[in-house]
Amino acid sequence: MTKLDQIRAAESKLLLQTYERNPILFVRGEGVHLIDEGGAKYLDLLSGIGVNALGYGHPAIERAIVNQSRALIHTSNLFYHEGQAELAMRLTERTGMDRVFFSNTGTEAWEGALKLARAHAGLLRSEGKQIGTKFLALEQSFHGRTYGSMSTTYKAKYREPFAPGVPGVEFVKFNYVADLRAKFSNEVCAILVEAIQGEGGIRPLTQEFFAEARKLADSTGALLIVDEIQAGMGRTGKWCAYQHFGIKPDVTTLAKPIAGGIPLGAILCTEEAARAIHAGMHGTTFGGGPLACAVAIAVIDAIENEGLLKNTTEVGDYFQAQLRGMAKKHDCIKDVRGKGLMLAAELDSADLAKLTVAEMLKRHILINCTSDTVLRFLPPFILERKHVDEAIKALDEIFTEKAAALSAANQTAGGNNRG
Repeated sequence: MTKLDQIRAAESKLLLQTYERNPILFVRGEGVHLIDEGGAKYLDLLSGIGVNALGYGHPAIERAIVNQSRALIHTSNLFYHEGQAELAMRLTERTGMDRVFFSNTGTEAWEGALKLARAHAGLLRSEGKQIGTKFLALEQSFHGRTYGSMSTTYKAKYREPFAPGVPGVEFVKFNYVADLRAKFSNEVCAILVEAIQGEGGIRPLTQEFFAEARKLADSTGALLIVDEIQAGMGRTGKWCAYQHFGIKPDVTTLAKPIAGGIPLGAILCTEEAARAIHAGMHGTTFGGGPLACAVAIAVIDAIENEGLLKNTTEVGDYFQAQLRGMAKKHDCIKDVRGKGLMLAAELDSADLAKLTVAEMLKRHILINCTSDTVLRFLPPFILERKHVDEAIKALDEIFTEKAAALSAANQTAGGNNRG
């Protein structure tokens, strides 16, 4: 029995069966590649679902982990350490926000943002304003798997097994301004959006919809909350995807790539929103610990020092152009979309999307599929054009082989019909 076989057998007996894992045992990583137990290299265009922004074995992360772990790993939030204020300064300067709360994960950050919205509405009511407690979220949204996050996530498969969810959530048709206007009222305490939906299929908001959401929120004092957990921290070529729109939210949430693989999330907000939170209203045991903060600072500095926002834009544009070229050649590609290195190719069938992910894996290239028909690409920010070319070549082979197989099947069927 191989080591992988032993692990699979143990996990099947001991773990909650929440994941359908691929039968590969990765033991280390180098740059944009993961290496399995047999030494085979895999080009990683998924980066741990958007987490490993600097790839694998980046010296800045390794140095930060070694130095901070020797000095101090945890203190609790009852005491000060050097990392939180320094990291908060970097984040607020780059996002235009005023204040930060650190959590462990993205879904915890989103939970905190929801609490902040309800508390802010309560503060406004105490000041004489009429504002309710309702949330408007978007169809196809995904905000995480804890209870409030799940309740504001659209797809039934994430919510229904655990129903009922948190009350007071209504979903708006994606990018449908008239539906947003119809469902908004002074009963709404917050409008919840992703500037670019991730799990929902890499779907950007339209400028018109985003601007209307900002306008409506301003009209009553409701908060505009933008989930940047997947799109933020440089993935789209700017620190936050909302910066492409020139629209500033009241609250935003960050996580996945923020600390290069060390768990960390953050709520960022304006001074106005921050008025609603006082000591004791919210907290965390591990969030914003010295180790995570030190690594996050190193990640931000590396992104800037190595020009990775520019690289994300340039290589992302090249990647998207190659995918669009493929769409002209292969009818199965119905749409190509995204920004920077947050890209998608939507196919014409869920079966083909699933087969493509499997065929790419056979060619040692990691991607995944979301929304059934969408191939999702979330590579490390250090990706180069040669890696894009490798992926495009593999996709071209797969779609060409699929088209040839389909043509042969049709010819056989035609011959049988003539017979």
